[in-house]
Amino acid sequence: MPSSPTPSPTTTERLTLTRPTPRDLPELHDLHSDPETWRHLPSARHTTLAQTQELVEGYLAGWEAKGLDVWVLRDTATGALVGMGGPSLRGGLAWNLYYRLTPSAWGHGYAQELVAATRAALSETGRDLPLVARLLEHNEGSRRTAERAGLEVVWRGHDAGNPDPDAVRLVFADRPLSEAALRVFSS
Repeated sequence: MPSSPTPSPTTTERLTLTRPTPRDLPELHDLHSDPETWRHLPSARHTTLAQTQELVEGYLAGWEAKGLDVWVLRDTATGALVGMGGPSLRGGLAWNLYYRLTPSAWGHGYAQELVAATRAALSETGRDLPLVARLLEHNEGSRRTAERAGLEVVWRGHDAGNPDPDAVRLVFADRPLSEAALRVFSS
């Protein structure tokens, strides 16, 4: 992973959000290889450390190019990994809200803290772009997170590339999306 300067951490009531570093990789792989965190899309579970490293390198490239991307989320009091999440700019058209939390962190309001931190960070960018969350229709936890964040369904359709031919993808957003943004987020 590239080793550029790490920006100051962002904090919420209970979380410290930082840019990923090489020392985070083993824990991030544990998170992304945990079958429980991929209950709604088992085929996407990471089976090699290289897959997780590729994911993290993509987020680091976003940090380099845009100055903001997905964070590592840690419990401020204990330093324990809570998950990974935050905004990632897609196609220069909208911010994708990504969140993957450890199962022990589910149901404790951490996702809403992440959403609030994401909105605050986005307001500092000066880019007034939509905030979007893509999720599978049957993923009730992610759906509740998007709805509690005030996002609304702007697209529903077949989840292209999903091995389950009946899988339905939902695209939530904080405002209507342009045709170009819909293409980016619905494919």
